Amino acid sequence: MNKNTIILSFIIASRFFGLFIVLPVISLYSHELEGANNVLAGLIVGIYAIFQMIFSIPFGAISDKIGRKKTMFIGLIIFIIGCLICANANDIYTMLAGRILQGMGAIGGVATAMIADLTSEKDRAKAMALMGGAIGLSFVVAIVSGSVIASFFGLGALFYISAILSVLCVVLLWFLPKETAWQKQDKIPFKEAFLSANLNKLYITCFLQKMLTSSTFMIIPLSFVNVFHKNSDDLWIIYSVAMFFGFLAMGVGGVVGESKGKSKTILLSGVALFCLSSLVFLSSNYYLFFLAVVMYFIAFCLHEPIMQSSISKICKARQKGLVLGFSNSCGYFGSFLGAFLCGVFMHANLHDEFLVIIAIVCVAWFVMLKSMDNPNDFKTYKSTSLPKVENEFIIDINKKDDFYLIKYNRAKLSEEELKALF
Repeated sequence: MNKNTIILSFIIASRFFGLFIVLPVISLYSHELEGANNVLAGLIVGIYAIFQMIFSIPFGAISDKIGRKKTMFIGLIIFIIGCLICANANDIYTMLAGRILQGMGAIGGVATAMIADLTSEKDRAKAMALMGGAIGLSFVVAIVSGSVIASFFGLGALFYISAILSVLCVVLLWFLPKETAWQKQDKIPFKEAFLSANLNKLYITCFLQKMLTSSTFMIIPLSFVNVFHKNSDDLWIIYSVAMFFGFLAMGVGGVVGESKGKSKTILLSGVALFCLSSLVFLSSNYYLFFLAVVMYFIAFCLHEPIMQSSISKICKARQKGLVLGFSNSCGYFGSFLGAFLCGVFMHANLHDEFLVIIAIVCVAWFVMLKSMDNPNDFKTYKSTSLPKVENEFIIDINKKDDFYLIKYNRAKLSEEELKALF
């Protein structure tokens, strides 16, 4: 794997680390701030995701215009300022302002778009798998270390750590290659990013995957403690085992999805496992509950590298930042809605009903994805000239350096048929 992918994966993982490390303790410690109450403490936890959702789209669109590196630099500076404000906050409103700024530095989609820019089609899923693995590792380390560090040094220390990591990310940006600009061409209408049936199905997939993630991370600890009467200090065991199998699935899914051209199959397999895990969660048997957690992690990790890679294959090249930014926004909204809806159902003692609804949603999700084109069928043909005849299965044409890059659907237009158009 090349150094550019490693650098960008580190940048993305460090951003998630900054989010994850405060999750175990922020709701507890924020009550110590002046003016705090339960509502504002809850807002402190969730406001980051809302502003990530709002700003992912404009940051993605800006990166398509001024370049990925400049956009990431701006986002990282905003995030660092937010971290420093949070680290020094004495009242709840200052903390809230800092969390808003952290959320405004929404560069996850931009960094993902740059990984897609710098990798070939055959290596893209491997690169996305590395990114997903880095995020998973950051989650495990952050969750374990966050509460320990906060107990010794306070909540502010966690934000200082996030700021220091982000400063390192700014330094690492300079080691990324200079971007090759697209030659001046007609602008692609903004609405085209939302007119593709294939992309819309992947946007919904991002939304549903993250919705299930946030709801599942509410179900697992509450069931572990309240239903099976286990010690909450032992949660790391179940997470560690599940993440181990998840990492294995991520490697298999990323490699097989690309080398065998089975991205759509991997996505469908993940949805089937999401559905099955939600049904197994209905069991009152602890070992079946453990199995459901493992199945969920495998499903999540099968999806994580393939989703972003699939989106980058299907979208138009000069809208990659916008499209990946919007998919991130869909994910953040899903995270918010999943936790909210799960909380509402559990408050009403409708735990089982919620899981059944999730299973039904997964069946509809599976049917929807069955009708999607396989992302592996979208290929790019490099040519020194343009085709003389238009064809509906030519998805995108761009000029970069002295070549035209022609994206087409090989399942509906073979390379021989494409060449005949010149």
